Amino acid sequence: MRYHNITKDDMLNGAGLRVVLWVAGCSHCCKGCQNPMTWDPNGGILFDDAAKAEIFEQLEQDYISGITFSGGDPLHSANRADVKALMAEIKLKYPDKNIWLYTGDVWENIMNYPLMQYVDVLVDGEFVLEDRDVTLLWKGSPNQRVINVQATLKQEDISVPILYCGDHDEIPMGRESIGAKNIQEDNIVSFKGGMDIASCGCDA
Repeated sequence: MRYHNITKDDMLNGAGLRVVLWVAGCSHCCKGCQNPMTWDPNGGILFDDAAKAEIFEQLEQDYISGITFSGGDPLHSANRADVKALMAEIKLKYPDKNIWLYTGDVWENIMNYPLMQYVDVLVDGEFVLEDRDVTLLWKGSPNQRVINVQATLKQEDISVPILYCGDHDEIPMGRESIGAKNIQEDNIVSFKGGMDIASCGCDA
């Protein structure tokens, strides 16, 4: 697996303060992507023990809520196995930290991936530039969903995702909303600069 950056004390890519791993490789290549430099799976630098130690150093901090996997697409074929292994190690070492994952793929296609056992919140779907909405919470366009993965996997029919939050604050945008009570309006995503979830499936 290769990556472009590790950002710290991030508030734009999941609830609370987070460490974010921006991986290389994306096949979605959405129009309007903020991070087209992450599309090439051979770009960036090799994810090594030093990079892992940098992430773990952040997760050791009490004020860090967890890690977000973004990019690029963590579920690109070049990343999936290594992302799964890293998630498993994180859950073992830091069981109280949560894991968010952004992918351009949709839940219905990936719900049976073994690595989903480690994911707490998934933001799915490609970013649609024509539908961009800067007021949406944790996502860039309304087709994307912020999914409570563990609650969904406990259902008899896992193909119907349980949503983690509403589109903007505590307003449910689907059949059910879980986890919205801790989300603050201050964390609504802005599209100005940096690597954020407006990127598309690349960063989704």
